[in-house]
Amino acid sequence: MTLERKPVAYGDLRGWIDALRAAGELHEINAEVDWNIELGTIMRLAQGPGTGRALLFNNIKDYNKPKSRGRRVFGSALNNNRRIAMMLGLPPDTHARELVKIGRTILQENIPPRIVKTGACKENVVTGKDINVEDFPVPYWNRLDGGRYLITYAGVVTKDPDTGVMNVGIYRGMVGGADRIPILMWRAQHIGHHVTAWQARGHKEMPIAVAIGWEPTLGFCAGSPVPKGICEYDVMGAIRGAPVELVKCETVDLYVPATAEIVIEGYLGLDPKSYTMEGPYAEFTGYLAGDRSPKPTIRVTAITHRNDPILRGTIEGSMPGSYSENGVVSSIMRAATAWNVLDRAGVPGITDVWCPPVQTGINVLVRMKQSYRGQAKQAANALWGSSAAHVRYKHVTVVDDDIDIHDYAAVDWAIAHRVNAGENDIVIMPATFGAGLDPSTRRRDRNPDLFGTGKWNRVLIDATINLDYDPDPELGGARFPPTVWPDKADIDKAYARWTELGLGKPQLP
Repeated sequence: MTLERKPVAYGDLRGWIDALRAAGELHEINAEVDWNIELGTIMRLAQGPGTGRALLFNNIKDYNKPKSRGRRVFGSALNNNRRIAMMLGLPPDTHARELVKIGRTILQENIPPRIVKTGACKENVVTGKDINVEDFPVPYWNRLDGGRYLITYAGVVTKDPDTGVMNVGIYRGMVGGADRIPILMWRAQHIGHHVTAWQARGHKEMPIAVAIGWEPTLGFCAGSPVPKGICEYDVMGAIRGAPVELVKCETVDLYVPATAEIVIEGYLGLDPKSYTMEGPYAEFTGYLAGDRSPKPTIRVTAITHRNDPILRGTIEGSMPGSYSENGVVSSIMRAATAWNVLDRAGVPGITDVWCPPVQTGINVLVRMKQSYRGQAKQAANALWGSSAAHVRYKHVTVVDDDIDIHDYAAVDWAIAHRVNAGENDIVIMPATFGAGLDPSTRRRDRNPDLFGTGKWNRVLIDATINLDYDPDPELGGARFPPTVWPDKADIDKAYARWTELGLGKPQLP
């Protein structure tokens, strides 16, 4: 049964930090930490496999001086399910399956934002020659990165020139100079749609704003697949149960949360002649990705920020033993989106969908009650044919309803004993669109300027019982033999003696 949400509006990043502190989900580091490599290394090691606490660094080397614009960095806030549940207004121990069910509808709900005259993000306004993004404690996150990355888990705001609808997305942005920030973006993303629309009108620049540090819904919604034409601010309002208060930027016709910590305003260059070098970067795959090359660049026209601002950032890249915020959020929201895609395509019998956080939704597990042959293949085709599959769902594994997809041992058992490659249980869909950041993709196929996106060869592993097999009269007409699990009566009889036998409390499956 899906739980009832009790939405919470935390007010700003500081309110969220206070809530995490009260819940025992925050660790503050007051010792001096170097922004150059050390901070990123600590954050990666401390986050663990969804077990670490959110981190607030209060004493950044070179920025712990009276005249510094900022001295604090906050991250690792959404890389466990307890904190995602807190954000959604659910009990912290809510199972991931329930979070996925909430995720199926939360992106379709909306409470429109409210425009206010001013807010805390306007406490300091920096323009002209005073603009210098390196005034903030921007980490050099990884030794192999191409530079310092200011934009890692911020809300990047752009606007469709035809409809006026704003989009808030997450893109990486590197310090390219005092007033220059090259970013990585793809034509298939919503920001790419806006770029195309502004270019069609003859513009060589597009207004852009970056909100850094606000309630957790900012990064959550900006990094989730909110449908095109729906503004992420509306969804944030629905999650928090109250409108997002927005203020207009100083130099561009865009709106940002009034209590954001830092706002970067400017124009994104659309002419390749204005591009500057960006990358590489330790990406969501857990590998260095995005070769150093010219990228569209933000020309900063203003910076506004709160007094003593907190720089919100994240260490990107999930891998065994270290789950990123993107990885954990994607495990929920990419699974929820896939389930909705399957429903809309009319694939029946879906009882659960899951994307383990270690691979950020590249692989998806589907649990179904089969009722006809080819049902798993229908599910894979529905996913691969959807726009949601642009950078996700490379490998689809489908299992029967007796397999718990949140238990990898159960999935592995199904793959071992229900998959026969010679019976078309392994299906390859070659040369489809995919993630250009995937290191398994040939270098020549990763160039977004040439191809718009990367190239994937997708795979279905059909680990369901094969309904194409003939019913076996020796098995009472079943297509597969029974498992070795005892009958319920035998289990009950054995468990009745469990304490007598010194085996402790029965561990029910």
